[in-house]
Amino acid sequence: MFDRPGADTRAVLVSLNLGEPGYTESTEELVQLAQSARLDPRIVLRGRRQRPDPALFAGSGKVDEIAAALLEHKAGLVIFNHELSPAQERNLEKRLQVRVVDRVSLILDIFAQRARSHEGKLQVELAQLEHLATRLVRGWSHLERQKGGIGMRGPGETQLETDRRLLGKRVKVLKDKLARHASQRDVQRRARRRANLLSVSIVGYTNAGKSTLFNALTRSAAYAADQLFATLDTTTRRIFLENAGQVVISDTVGFIRELPHTLVAAFRATLEEAVQADLLLHIVDASSPMRAEQIAAVNAVLAEIGASDLPQVLVYNKIDLCDDSARVERDEYGKISAVRISAQTGAGLDLLRLTLEESAAETRASVARFAAA
Repeated sequence: MFDRPGADTRAVLVSLNLGEPGYTESTEELVQLAQSARLDPRIVLRGRRQRPDPALFAGSGKVDEIAAALLEHKAGLVIFNHELSPAQERNLEKRLQVRVVDRVSLILDIFAQRARSHEGKLQVELAQLEHLATRLVRGWSHLERQKGGIGMRGPGETQLETDRRLLGKRVKVLKDKLARHASQRDVQRRARRRANLLSVSIVGYTNAGKSTLFNALTRSAAYAADQLFATLDTTTRRIFLENAGQVVISDTVGFIRELPHTLVAAFRATLEEAVQADLLLHIVDASSPMRAEQIAAVNAVLAEIGASDLPQVLVYNKIDLCDDSARVERDEYGKISAVRISAQTGAGLDLLRLTLEESAAETRASVARFAAA
């Protein structure tokens, strides 16, 4: 039986073109993800297929090419820019005799490295265990062999059954703890609503500049870096606007295309900050050629967590990188629909504060109308 090593950081990346849009950008994103996971990507192997191979995802010829690249670059890790089935992952590892990781596992590993708060760590562990559960059930048939789990195994249980039972218990413990955290946040949100404070959530594609903007607006020092998923833990601060009083702003985890459903589910409690907000500031990297696709990816996750109908303002950030100018765009009703800024240089931040002031006035007016009715 192949023993799965995990220490080698030298990686061969594999990205196959299956005819889906955004292949080049998705491949570049894979390199960024690998670097964000503190890995050393040695080469990116590309190829075209009409459909994945049921057993190996890539064809036999491509797998031979991967094996040759592993030898040439002295690498001990293969990363696929796709979601592999448990059987495909197992078959590739047997064939290549190295650790094979898919896109989902890579993102989970980055989250595990970046989580700082107690709740963030619980959420990552839950996502990892739920991902592992599919591997236990469908992939790792060697675990069915009887092993000596003295004091752990129930009557007549195989090792796989024991693993499932213990994993299920841990998942339940994590969900109970996360539910308590969610309840505490709900109490805090109700207190803010009683104080009639505008609640704003900053959402957007990973590395769009959300934390840099959050720091610029709140004059705080939340961690910000030019890398994917620099921020995992939701941070909330109050700011004072001259014509609107206090406003509560929350910085949330960045989104990405094909964000694993286990992560969306595990981070649902944190993302509730977005669901419960009065206004979403949807941060977009104005310099990215894939900004339209990134906007669509963020909106897809917002729809999944029930936040698609919330008022939203597009904030085109990084205008300093694309020779754009700071300005406000309004819709046919005169409401601000988009703002162009640079969180790095500060250009347009006054226009963004104007946006928040208008939204605060609108929210308070609607609350007054509801109370009068």
